[in-house]
Amino acid sequence: MKSIRNLPSLVRDKFIAAQKGGDLTFYQTQVSILQCHGVPFQVRFSPALANKPKSNRPRAPKEKFFDPFADPAPGLLITDLPSHFLVLNKFPVIPDHFILATKEFKEQTHLLEEDDIGAAYECLKAYRENGEELFGFFNSGEHSGASQPHRHIQFLPVESMRSGMKTGEEWNVLADGLAKNPELPFAYFWSALPENPTSQQLHDIYRSLHDKAVRATDDSLHVSTAENDSPISYNLGFTDRSMVVCPRTLEGPMIKSSKGESIGPVSLNGTLLAGTLLVKSEAEWDTLHNDESKLSDVLGSIGISSIKSNARI
Repeated sequence: MKSIRNLPSLVRDKFIAAQKGGDLTFYQTQVSILQCHGVPFQVRFSPALANKPKSNRPRAPKEKFFDPFADPAPGLLITDLPSHFLVLNKFPVIPDHFILATKEFKEQTHLLEEDDIGAAYECLKAYRENGEELFGFFNSGEHSGASQPHRHIQFLPVESMRSGMKTGEEWNVLADGLAKNPELPFAYFWSALPENPTSQQLHDIYRSLHDKAVRATDDSLHVSTAENDSPISYNLGFTDRSMVVCPRTLEGPMIKSSKGESIGPVSLNGTLLAGTLLVKSEAEWDTLHNDESKLSDVLGSIGISSIKSNARI
């Protein structure tokens, strides 16, 4: 595979150039730390999320859609790998948010292949070798927060995810913290990763976690799938040390404000496995802050009961 050892600086330099050149629009966010059963979660507020383009609606036969990964804009293209592109997110709310997308169109609902997992791990490893941390996530299915049908895995540098936090606030990537088996209101399936794993080992771990998530999900919630499709919606989260799959049954719930008004929905994607939520409105932001129990309600509604979770392999 093409060397990406200098990936952190490559991403940073490209992000700065793209921002100056108008190729991406970066939206600042407010951030605070809320607790769910003693586990810290970041909550970020960005009004821009309400206007972020989405392309995950069902498509009629032969219907055309805009595919941002079919021919990446030069201003967003970081580098290309044998079977994937690395591109910047065009509408980031976290600095240096980048994406690994397949060169050939492949469905986001299909199970990941070995070369997807292998290329993703090379990105994670490149950050670790430069003394930095990277979090990757994959959204698959209608309830997962997926926004593009062209297969892609997203990455957020952990240091960038700490931007905006107040001095003294504590927060770490949830995926790695799941080694301690914390009590959470949603089911997840977790595994530590071996040192210097092969792409085959990584793919085997991913398939094992996914299979456990499928078996734990009610058959009535399974969708009729084409060959290679996942029968469930799910999020995959991973670092260079751990991997976790969370089965999803809802993208996000409505919540009640202190005045009894319905607000939302509060939509979640794979960043929840980093311990991060992004909210679109000030009403959502205020409601979660006024009553931290609402966070547990949100997290408990998007998947299956944690009682069904066999949390590790």
